[in-house]
Amino acid sequence: MDISIVIVNFRGWKALEKCLDSLEKIISQTFSFEVIIVDNYSNDGQFFIFEKKYKKFIFIENIGNYGFSNGCNRGALLSKGKYILFLNPDTSISFNALEILLQTAISHPKIGVLSCLQIDEKGNHYKQNLLFPNFVRFFGILRSLHRTFNKAKLKKRFTTTNDLFYPDWVSGAVLFISREWFDKINGWNEDYWLYFEDVDICKKIAKIGGKVAVTKNVTIFHQHGGASRINIKTKALTKTEVIISKHVYISNNFSGIKRFYLHSLLLIGTLFGKSILAFFGMLLFFIPKLEVNQLILKNSCIYYFNALKMKTWISPRAMNYPKNKA
Repeated sequence: MDISIVIVNFRGWKALEKCLDSLEKIISQTFSFEVIIVDNYSNDGQFFIFEKKYKKFIFIENIGNYGFSNGCNRGALLSKGKYILFLNPDTSISFNALEILLQTAISHPKIGVLSCLQIDEKGNHYKQNLLFPNFVRFFGILRSLHRTFNKAKLKKRFTTTNDLFYPDWVSGAVLFISREWFDKINGWNEDYWLYFEDVDICKKIAKIGGKVAVTKNVTIFHQHGGASRINIKTKALTKTEVIISKHVYISNNFSGIKRFYLHSLLLIGTLFGKSILAFFGMLLFFIPKLEVNQLILKNSCIYYFNALKMKTWISPRAMNYPKNKA
């Protein structure tokens, strides 16, 4: 088997249907591939409907929703391909895209992680000149200042006529990796429930000498956020998990005074900032969208209380949370 396509789903059936329809159209005589869908326990009756409809594909129902990383690892464990393509359910892909990703990876063995250009429903390209969060550019204001002061250097790095360019990390929405590289880093880090797991996996690849690359010869459609921001409660949940995953990333990639400083600044900034926004949300209660900040503040307070109690920054939803591993 040449390629195993692993798709992790949680109640994103409408988007997944379009994705699987695009994969069903692919007929190849030059490479073999399989499609594995890991459903993170949607528990809404759709799993068996889809399993029956798409009989050529492999469906796995997870025992719970322990995160994107956990779902990816479950799919990879059962896959047979020399290469694995981790693909979001809110994407559409073609034969040409698969073939180019495969041939690019084969011809560039030093590339540990490969991705491609992505466009949204309006035809806009996603920003992919992504840099690892470090002590200087971890937060938005400092990150913007860093990009401003290093504008010429970054422009030279990412403005290239070559077919490939090399960011620090790429989105997990389209992540192509060989079995060899995947095994070297022991797969996805299940400390993360959602967000920053793609930064983490690229960081691990870079640490062992692998390159992270994007090919400009392929462009795929990606409806960003299509499966994760269904309503206000879901939006608040996912935005809270962004904050949580930042804490996890800090724990995994910084030490000493730097770790303490970043954790403290993130915690204070979250509670102070969301308190102000939640207050305005209460005053402007007639604007439903502002309610999300009240929910994020509530979720964050619960998270910080549990972090203190359990002595871990890991999300209670993640597989590696102490109670989930027990």
